[in-house]
Amino acid sequence: MSYGIVTASYIGASVLFILALGGLSQPETARRGNFYGIIGMAMALAATIVGIVTNHHFILFAGLIIGGGIGLMLAKRIAMTQMPELVAILHSLVGMAAVLVGFANFMGNDAALSGAARTVHDAETYVGILIGALTFSGSVVAFLKLSARISGKPLLLPGRHWLNLLLLLAAFWLGGKFIHLSAAGGGSLPLIAMTLIALAFGVHMVMAIGGADMPVVISMLNSYSGWAAAATGFMLNNDLLIVVGALVGSSGAILSYIMCRAMNRRFIAVIAGGFGTSGGVAATDSQAEAGEVVAIEAEAVADLLVNAREVMIIPGYGMAVAQAQHTVSEITRKLREKKVNVRFGIHPVAGRMPGHMNVLLAEAKVPYDIVFELDEINDDFPHVDVSVVIGANDIVNPAAQEVPGSPIAGMPVLECWKGKTTVVLKRSMATGYAGVANPLFYKENTRMLFGDARQSLDKVLKNLG
Repeated sequence: MSYGIVTASYIGASVLFILALGGLSQPETARRGNFYGIIGMAMALAATIVGIVTNHHFILFAGLIIGGGIGLMLAKRIAMTQMPELVAILHSLVGMAAVLVGFANFMGNDAALSGAARTVHDAETYVGILIGALTFSGSVVAFLKLSARISGKPLLLPGRHWLNLLLLLAAFWLGGKFIHLSAAGGGSLPLIAMTLIALAFGVHMVMAIGGADMPVVISMLNSYSGWAAAATGFMLNNDLLIVVGALVGSSGAILSYIMCRAMNRRFIAVIAGGFGTSGGVAATDSQAEAGEVVAIEAEAVADLLVNAREVMIIPGYGMAVAQAQHTVSEITRKLREKKVNVRFGIHPVAGRMPGHMNVLLAEAKVPYDIVFELDEINDDFPHVDVSVVIGANDIVNPAAQEVPGSPIAGMPVLECWKGKTTVVLKRSMATGYAGVANPLFYKENTRMLFGDARQSLDKVLKNLG
């Protein structure tokens, strides 16, 4: 295959990747976006294998078969509720790939390179390994947190910001040493030292971030994996990797900004860590708003829903844990058959990764046209008869507006308490991942349906008739 055909294939693949990102921006076009991405990747692989690879085809195809087999197995075994941790661990693989390619590139350095060209090439290698190592270790920690293998509570070491600064300065200093020594045929020791520092930095950075900020962490690591791929593209002089890496890196950065704005938090504040806990403590008397919690039974909830005209369902991570999305979908179908207008209100940071709730609802075949984002739906709550909050906490917390000193003060939330009645499904009175007590539970128009979300909703569905 000629160089021109390879270049044309890469351009076509890049266009398809851009179309894929555009398609993934809306639930209605997400399938089409995935299709464009698959075709683009297949085109890029075919052009690379036929037009660029000249030897070691057995190793190449062995890697493709093994990697493809593992990916297929994961796709079949992983439940939709486990998507956040799957995304995190896949990001780690991108980071590790960048590290391995960087070291292979360093060990096979072209002796013909000299002067400025050699300096630029060494800098590309160094940056690629740095970002890749940070992405790898940070993603592994994110996976462990999301899968509850370690606590989601932030690890706040004394002087942690100074430690981060020290690690960053050490990485810069080692970079200078590496470029200087590499020109003389050395540089392996500073490169290895930097890799260990980057791995430690990634662990410390994500360990210091609490559970409430995990959606930002996922999008942030997505961005890092993109920049790692772009750096690898510069190392290998591969235009497609540069373009694709830049697309992923920039889109991840934009998504991180959107997530931070949805929580009224600055990106630097998220990276600095310290916000959010493992989300498992009950509110104390001093934290809770004065008032009484009013419990309700599933039969009464079913009566409220059947007699309502406007129903708003607000899903949260508790729905994902209970795997209650299919029951929610069936309740929605029955209510719509009874001419009840049912809509869904989705907060940008509901769940453990961006779009988590949308993915679960799509899996349960909830119609796309009744699922709305916070800014589309918040003004409608005064006209809602019944709001059903399923395992959500921080995203419906009035403290964001009513308590100036609250850690979530200023965070945009779904204002369900402005409706006629709010039914909150929770196992207990525990706080959410931000560790903040929720005055919503004590509002006069709030009713608490305690228990496992799926079991509670099954009872509600049974009583709908």
